[in-house]
Amino acid sequence: MSSHLHTALDLARVGVPVLPLRAGKLPFGNCTRCAGNACGGRPTMKSAGACACRSVCHGWAAATADLNTLTSALWAGFWQQAQTVAYHPGGADLTVVDLDDANAVTWAHKSLPATRIVPTTRGEHWIYLGAMHSANAVRPGVDIKSTMQYARWLGPGTGTMTRLPDTVRALVEREETTPAREEVVSSVPSRIEWDRSVATGCRHTERYVRTGLERGLALVRARTESGAGSQAFGVAQFLAKQHTTCPGPCGLDLLGQHLIATAVAVGVPQPYAARAVANGLAGAA
Repeated sequence: MSSHLHTALDLARVGVPVLPLRAGKLPFGNCTRCAGNACGGRPTMKSAGACACRSVCHGWAAATADLNTLTSALWAGFWQQAQTVAYHPGGADLTVVDLDDANAVTWAHKSLPATRIVPTTRGEHWIYLGAMHSANAVRPGVDIKSTMQYARWLGPGTGTMTRLPDTVRALVEREETTPAREEVVSSVPSRIEWDRSVATGCRHTERYVRTGLERGLALVRARTESGAGSQAFGVAQFLAKQHTTCPGPCGLDLLGQHLIATAVAVGVPQPYAARAVANGLAGAA
């Protein structure tokens, strides 16, 4: 039994849903039947489907506390390749405040109730009892991981877990609620269009990059009521990951300007949109 599987089983026995992560702290890809969400998605996902695949598909939604699944032959190969273990905080009725740098940690000590703290490579995880909506970049260097998210297992930490405070819930409510268009008082400067002249080191075709950008912008535009900022973060992170093997430059800052402008157009305050996109582009590094 691998050490990662041993850790996963210990967590599962106390009711914490777990899954293996591959290199890069990422979930394993979907099987051929679930590729591209062709199966319709699992019942627990935002776009709920009837998928009952028992493989490690659909990222966080694959997390389970079922010992038979974790030790099955279907999962054995993934545990052999696993680089670390993740868990689904919301599935264990937990919320993780992910503090990604020293400034974020300082803010948490000043602003949040004490709870269990787990050190990370760059900051800390503050773990509270109770689940809530997840959101990225709610503050500089701060992500909220609970429902529909996974977090790396980095040990039990120290301190006593306390109930999820309203101050944490308010972070997501404030940043995730897209204000009315007339309340947007900031604007984005005119943008230079992305083309090969600003992406001389990109290995992708212009059509490939533009298609990916337009699909991402459509996702942000669809968030007219809430979540446009977090959607912009996700799109920025996805776009950046497409260019990790390029020698560069790839003009990602210009793609980011398009994302910021689109988020602002549906009501996201410009500083929050800019921060979310910047964090997304940096998060793929």
